[in-house]
Parts: sequence; C-alpha cells; structure tokens
Amino acid sequence: MQDTIKSLEKNGFEVLHVKSSKEALDIAKTYIKDGLKIGLGGSTTVAQIGLLKYLVDYENINLCNQYESGISMEENLKRRREGILSDIYITGCNAITKKGELVNADGSGNRVAAQIFGPKKVLLFVGINKLVENLHEGFARITNVASVKNIERMNNKAIEMGKEPKYNIDNIGNKFAFINGDEKGRTTIILIDEELGY
Repeated sequence: MQDTIKSLEKNGFEVLHVKSSKEALDIAKTYIKDGLKIGLGGSTTVAQIGLLKYLVDYENINLCNQYESGISMEENLKRRREGILSDIYITGCNAITKKGELVNADGSGNRVAAQIFGPKKVLLFVGINKLVENLHEGFARITNVASVKNIERMNNKAIEMGKEPKYNIDNIGNKFAFINGDEKGRTTIILIDEELGY
C-alpha cells in the first residue's frame, strides 16, 4: 500500500490514509464550510461512511444532490451538470493502481468528467478493496465487480419504482477514464483501511 501512496503523491494527488470510516467522515467534515457549492458523484462508499447523510442534513451549503427523492430526471441532470462546476466534488473511485492511476467507469459521465476537470477541489473516498496491481486489473475490476454490483443495485431500484429493469454492462459503465496525474493539491484521496463500496 505504501508504494501506491507514494505513486499517487508523485502524480500530484494528496493522500490521507485512515483506519476507519469514522476517521474518513471526520476528515470530510473539515472540508465542508458554509456557503460552499458541493457536487456529488455516484458512490456507495460516500453513503456507507455517513457522509451523504451529513451533507443532506447540512443546511448552509448548496448541495447539487441528484439523489433527492421525488425530483424529475430533468432536475437530476441539471444538478449533475451544476456539480461539475462546484467548489468541492465528492465521490469514490472504482480502482487505483500501484502506479498511482485512478481507474473509473461511469454511465452518464458526470463523475469521471468532474474528476478530470471542473470542480476546484475533488475528494475521493476509497476503500482498500479498490487497490489493484495495474490498469488491466483496474478495468477487470470495473467489469467483473463494480458494474455487476451496480447493475444489481440499479435494477432493484427500478423494480421498486415499478419500472422495467434495463441496466446492463453496456449502459452502466460506458464511459471510461484513467487519470495518472492532477494539479497538485486539487484531488485529495481519503484511503480507508476497510472494504467499502463496489
């Protein structure tokens, strides 16, 4: 793990290595200030550590929350677009290689777009299960683990809403990106010693 952290730092990413979800949430709270515009990318990890609830309950921020219950698809897309131009963008990552590369797939593309450019600050919350050897393993992890679990989750959501399930490997992860560097200090990775997310 230390080699991966060194590679990430060499590539311009800041890495904060923590032992638990609670520590990760405590760190996240230090970044959240009144008046900030905050964007969200799809991340089970962000929900698991309690950060999504914390953001929703925080009254004095402009949260571009596409997950709010009852909003239209038009409003959902509007909030995704607004999130790309936020002060802070909060999400997870599908895989991180030993060379310090971020590997991601996305359905709509807002999450990978924001990691590449747009938000002033990006916070990535990543469980140790996302660490892989190389790009090949990173993309294999997306295909064989993350996409499969997300398809199951999204289809279950569609069933609950009374819609015909139609998520598959072609539409849940059809925009891929790997990032092997960023402007120093823009992206902070909170690496958590727990298996989290997909």
